[in-house]
Amino acid sequence: MNYALFTYLYIEETVRMTTTQLSRNALSLAPISCQSKNDKGHRAGAALFAFGSLLLGTIGVFVHYAHTDPLTATWFRCAFGWVGMSLWLLWRKQTGQLRLNRRTGGWVLSASLLMVSAWGLFFTAIERTSTGVAVVLFHIQPLWVLLLGVVWMKAPIDRQGIAFVCSALFGLILATGVLEQTSLPADTGSQQAYWLGVVACLIGSLCTASVTLIAKRLQDVPAGILAWWQYAVGTLILWVWPVKQGWPDWGQSWAWLAGLGLIHTGLAYTLMYAGMVKLTTGRIAALQFLYPALAIIVDWLFLDHPLGGVQLAGIALMFAAVGAAERRPSR
Repeated sequence: MNYALFTYLYIEETVRMTTTQLSRNALSLAPISCQSKNDKGHRAGAALFAFGSLLLGTIGVFVHYAHTDPLTATWFRCAFGWVGMSLWLLWRKQTGQLRLNRRTGGWVLSASLLMVSAWGLFFTAIERTSTGVAVVLFHIQPLWVLLLGVVWMKAPIDRQGIAFVCSALFGLILATGVLEQTSLPADTGSQQAYWLGVVACLIGSLCTASVTLIAKRLQDVPAGILAWWQYAVGTLILWVWPVKQGWPDWGQSWAWLAGLGLIHTGLAYTLMYAGMVKLTTGRIAALQFLYPALAIIVDWLFLDHPLGGVQLAGIALMFAAVGAAERRPSR
């Protein structure tokens, strides 16, 4: 997927700690005027988050009309994102925090490599499946976080957590279109490409889940600094690819690719982050599904990639399980 996935959980931790500390007495003791302001803040946050999700939902259109390969698209996303984030840090006067130390350097660079890999796998999956399928399958990431937390951080998991994982995995199987694919006439080439795209989604979502756990070790590093390093690493390690393979034709392709970096990586995430800080964890968990829902609709209306009934049922089951897991009280 992209930077939004791990930053969502990064900010979620801050929101959870704040709401846990204050929720027991603040709202009950606050004057009506304060509660009114909170309600307005929540509505404003929801609007910002929804508009950012709407922008993200159009990413498939930009990738389609850019007419380029996945690695070139990844480089352009990193390069334009790097420029935008550098200007943002200059404006915020935070460039002094870009220097890494021995304690954080290895983790930041590891997270950057994993996130760039996830972006490349995401664009590869779009090319081989569809935007809707790729976005949906990447949203299995919170379940990877749960499982990796058990293996890596020795976090406890109860029967309810196991039930959520099993339900989400069953929904995932249906959402991949396994039944629709097996019922189609045998076409080894196209079916092999489709399943390679599914595998790319699962590996990419595992990469973003790993970044989420790394980010938990770097909570003293601002999110913007982590993002800058992701873009920087991607730009520096992938520039050889478009140089050797050939740059896209100047004109429309460059405009669509610039949109991937400036609109989907810059503007959309800025709006979503601005909305997140005004929302509760439960509200964020519910609103995050706007992005895949809109991606599916755009994919169907503009790119003629409808999903079958079984796939839609699997998506609903997967989202229900993931949403329920994210609403669980932290242990």
